[in-house]
Amino acid sequence: MEMKFDNVDAGRPFDWGRTSEDYARYRDIYPPVFYEKILNRNLCQKGQRVLDLATGTGVLPRNLYARGARWTGTDISAEQIAQAKRLSRAQNMNIEYLVSAVEELEFPPDTFDVVTACQCYWYFDFGRLLPGLRRMMKADGSFLLLYMAWLPYEDPIARASEELVLRYSPSWTGAGETMHPIPVPESGMEGFEAVYHEEYRVDVPFTRESWNGRMKACRGVGASLPPEQIRQWEKEHKKLLDEIAPERFQIRHFVAMLELRKSNSETGRRNCSEKKTVW
Repeated sequence: MEMKFDNVDAGRPFDWGRTSEDYARYRDIYPPVFYEKILNRNLCQKGQRVLDLATGTGVLPRNLYARGARWTGTDISAEQIAQAKRLSRAQNMNIEYLVSAVEELEFPPDTFDVVTACQCYWYFDFGRLLPGLRRMMKADGSFLLLYMAWLPYEDPIARASEELVLRYSPSWTGAGETMHPIPVPESGMEGFEAVYHEEYRVDVPFTRESWNGRMKACRGVGASLPPEQIRQWEKEHKKLLDEIAPERFQIRHFVAMLELRKSNSETGRRNCSEKKTVW
């Protein structure tokens, strides 16, 4: 499904369905500490029902499935959901998946203990999304937003790859990341309070093949470029990696997490009662 947003890539259309096979193969890359931090918040555990928004290929529910939560994953892309179902079946995982925009989800009141959203919050219309989530979430339910990005100013391989993407997609807004908290919307937060955030650095292992696949599966390449340009970009990127990267290497990333909790009042607070930044 083709999408476009004024605040993303200067409104250039993209379609995650076009890159779903590469996404399924190369974007399941979160390190163990990423999942440990979630579990340390007592989230996504046995006895909880969890809704994963914009689940993509189901990376989050599949990696946390063994902890015993009951998962539902949703995504606007039918191709992404098809890959999520395929991967879950291959691992004998009973995860419910459905195709839907997050703002149009309908579940009975008090259904979910936890709602998660990984690598996707900038696509949401929070003014439409949060009232529906609040209705679908149980009392004191948590809405956990997660994000991981490479740090081009701290990692020369990431910077070189990013510069090549920008040659083909100059308006791509995925470039130039620095470590930062996940921003809380300025409005539309009624009924939620931000209770925790944390930011920390991680080194993620890759091979030349897997890093090429990871970059090819990004929005600035596989989800938006025409096929001939994708082939040319990949040819140049593989040559670049042969020149600057060993066969195995690590890429410096940062991870950010933000926990919003359903409040008992209609007016949520935007100040976190707990926060931790690891430099």
